[in-house]
Amino acid sequence: MGCIQSISCKSKVFRESISVIEVKASIDPIPTSIDESSSVVLRYRTPHFRASAQVLVPPIPKKETWIVGWIQACSHMEFYNHYGEQGMSSWELPDLLDGKIQAISDSDGVNYPWYGNTTETCTIVGPTKKESKFNISMNDNFYPSVTWAVPVSESNVAKLTSIHRDQSFTTWLVATNTATNEMVTLQTIKWRMRLGIEVNPSRPLGQRAKLQEPSAQEQPQVLSKNEPIPPSALVKPNANDAQVLMWRPKDGPPFVVIPPKHR
Repeated sequence: MGCIQSISCKSKVFRESISVIEVKASIDPIPTSIDESSSVVLRYRTPHFRASAQVLVPPIPKKETWIVGWIQACSHMEFYNHYGEQGMSSWELPDLLDGKIQAISDSDGVNYPWYGNTTETCTIVGPTKKESKFNISMNDNFYPSVTWAVPVSESNVAKLTSIHRDQSFTTWLVATNTATNEMVTLQTIKWRMRLGIEVNPSRPLGQRAKLQEPSAQEQPQVLSKNEPIPPSALVKPNANDAQVLMWRPKDGPPFVVIPPKHR
């Protein structure tokens, strides 16, 4: 009897009434494109991961604010650029690599913990008399530059022989009460982006690089059971600020080429 009138019970009813009408997740079914227009760097652009959801939030009886949006974290990263017999450069996330954290925030670096704050979130300010129905969406892809020459060399002679990249992400659809920081996980999506590029540095510019398998990416998984969000996915630093560029020579010890932005 007492629970029906209690604030905590009403809060629980409200939380459980937030519903996802529809969720979609896909990776564009196109291959990674390669750009050799620069004599300094090779650029490539992967297909986009896209997620969208239609969400229904019941009337908010009190003066409180809820944000519904996407939170993303990287749980695995291999990003190796090989330079033949000289060695390889490697973008690394040290805490992830050492197993200190399960995943690292992939926030835009401004609106923690959210992936972004345009189409990626929706804010509902209570009290509201009617239910709120809205769409939120996000997309992600890679568009990096990789030097043709060894990044720790004074020489600008092309030595790049291959690129290997394999990254895994978890993307959560979440509702948060801004006053209490209460967080309700509505949906969990898993996705992965893989690519291999073979390079013949002795060939003329424009004819050096060739995309290897896979030409099409695995499609994302929308999980039937939500996964918990690790604490490291909600706070600074994000992956862009934590990553380090290492040089790992064939002979000799590895060393840092570009340190992390976040110390």
